[in-house]
Amino acid sequence: MAVNYNAKEEADGHPSGVGAPGGAGKSRKPDNTAFKQQRLPAWQPILTAGTVLPAFFIIGLIFIPIGIGIFVTSNNIREYEIDYTGTDSYSPCNKCLNVSWNSTSPCTCTINFTLDQPFETNVFMYYGLSNFYQNHRRYVKSRDDSQLNGDNSSLLNPSKECEPYSTSEGKPIAPCGAIANSMFNDTLELFRIDNETRIPITLNKKGIAWWTDKNVKFRNPSGNTNNLTALFQGTTKPVNWPKPVYMLDSETDNNGFINEDFIVWMRTAALPTFRKLYRLIERENNLQPTLQAGKYSLDITYNYPVHSFDGRKRMILSTISWMGGKNPFLGIAYITVGSICFFLGVVLLVIHHKYGNRNTSADIPN
Repeated sequence: MAVNYNAKEEADGHPSGVGAPGGAGKSRKPDNTAFKQQRLPAWQPILTAGTVLPAFFIIGLIFIPIGIGIFVTSNNIREYEIDYTGTDSYSPCNKCLNVSWNSTSPCTCTINFTLDQPFETNVFMYYGLSNFYQNHRRYVKSRDDSQLNGDNSSLLNPSKECEPYSTSEGKPIAPCGAIANSMFNDTLELFRIDNETRIPITLNKKGIAWWTDKNVKFRNPSGNTNNLTALFQGTTKPVNWPKPVYMLDSETDNNGFINEDFIVWMRTAALPTFRKLYRLIERENNLQPTLQAGKYSLDITYNYPVHSFDGRKRMILSTISWMGGKNPFLGIAYITVGSICFFLGVVLLVIHHKYGNRNTSADIPN
């Protein structure tokens, strides 16, 4: 008796009914669908001179004006920077260069400077640090977000991520971790000099932190009282801090974990050279600039040591625009990319005009 095998059974390696439970063969053939049978419609672009050349010219014509606009806008931003590290012997802050975390008496210095041009709009005062690696993995992880969010159990039992800055003298540290322990604590005061008279400039300490940080991520512990001293009872200050967290400010809505200077510092920087917002100088009226051109003095209470790791400290005054602070790189990048595309478009156009009509097919001998 002859046994017939079809092509499908030969491809599967066994005839129907063989090797399957109950005698029913299991087919390996995919379902007859457009997806499994690879019959979906496809589109593949064909690069020709008629599509490539216009693309290069359009990108160039769009990117170059955008880059020029961004570059001009960036150059219109006023910015003034003072390095007050004190490494130079003639610097007024040279006497404070070797301060440490354990210094009992603060070191003060004054730097006089002149603004050649007025700052018309609101002015942002930043402090800047160099050679400070806030992006180090262990440093970034050294915090307890539950504690900072006001969780009472985490307040007295900090996370192990905060080690070795989780406890001190047998008490839990609030706030714990290396980030909080290294908080920037210099004090900067700005004065305008008018006829040898020092006129203080109003520096606003509120509104410098992100709204989500101030109102969502950072909260003080809860309890039956609004007294922060009682709410933080049983904890101790970070090792390098001169005072506990509930004494950062005299105003209740800017004290404890919701202190805006503290919140700004806790948002770690991605690069070793960075700046963080310190104060706001708001324009009082439209008749006068925020900071007039003239002589100014900067009083510095020098508390933050940077000389031990070859760091530097700066104070920056800056205005902003719709694109943020001064950043000429973005405009230069747009102009460069647009110029390259436009240049390539011209080169390819010349090549196409000169060689595009030639018959490039080779003659094949018989």
